[in-house]
Formats: sequence, C-alpha cells, structure tokens
Amino acid sequence: MRAAVISTGGKQYRVAEGDTIRIEKLPGDPGTEIVFDHVLFVGGDTAKIGKPTVAGAKVVGTITGQTRGEKLVVFKFKRRKRHRRKAGHRQQLTQVKITAIQG
Repeated sequence: MRAAVISTGGKQYRVAEGDTIRIEKLPGDPGTEIVFDHVLFVGGDTAKIGKPTVAGAKVVGTITGQTRGEKLVVFKFKRRKRHRRKAGHRQQLTQVKITAIQG
C-alpha cells in the first residue's frame, strides 16, 4: 500500500489510495480532478522523503463534494466589565477521494 503526506491549506495530511479526506475549501465542482504537487513524503517499497518536497511526486484526487464543518462557538467574556461576545463559525470544506499516488 502506497502512502503519502501532502500539504494543502496550511495543514499536512497522510493519505493512501482510496482514502477520502476533508480539506480546506478548494475551487471546483464534484467530479473535478485535483493534483497535489506539494508532496512531503512518499512511502511504499522504498520511502522517499522530500527536502522539503519530493521532486516529481504528485497525488491525484477527485472532488466528491463541497461541505461545511461542524459549528464552533466562539465566546469571549471579561468578568466585572459586562462584556460578553458570542459568535459561531463553520469552516468551508472540500471532500476529496484520493485516486493515485505517483512518484
């Protein structure tokens, strides 16, 4: 089984062929193919570690949907000052199914 570590949206993800991951929102409709060029590590029979990326390696995936994450509540409170502020946030996410790891 081939595995890789990719970087997108300021985060790193460990992926393998057939995995479905939720990442920061990327433009595209479901069915669109995406290529991740920023590959930090490729595993398999022989491991390749990048400095900082593996030259010529890429991970190919297909967008399966655009979703939103769970709601987070942001609550700020200052005691004795009558200051309270409540806000919510839902992150825009893209679901990607990994189809191939090349390199």
